[in-house]
Amino acid sequence: MKPPFKRSAGRAVCMMLAGLVCGCVSSAVQSPETSAADEALAARVYEALNADPIYYYRHVDVHVDNGVAQLSGYIWSVNALTRAKQIAAGVPGVTTVVDQLELERNGNRGGGHAGTG
Repeated sequence: MKPPFKRSAGRAVCMMLAGLVCGCVSSAVQSPETSAADEALAARVYEALNADPIYYYRHVDVHVDNGVAQLSGYIWSVNALTRAKQIAAGVPGVTTVVDQLELERNGNRGGGHAGTG
């Protein structure tokens, strides 16, 4: 008879593997039309961000998946972060905005002197 720890550890590993396999199987592949529409929508969101006269959004990446706009990259203020989400949400076709933006302090990413950003 195996000790209880080995049995429960084996079950945990099996459950994790089953979850990974099921997760991979359930993800759907987009049609070329949907993929093209998402790319076009991402371009419109990026254009809207960069048309803003107040904040600089060149360090923001936009990815769209079925109308869900994911924003990632660097922002230099909380106000700019809030505004980026508002702009993206206002683009026709965007259903949800996922914020993965990083707030930078003092306008740089650190790791060097000012200006190496």
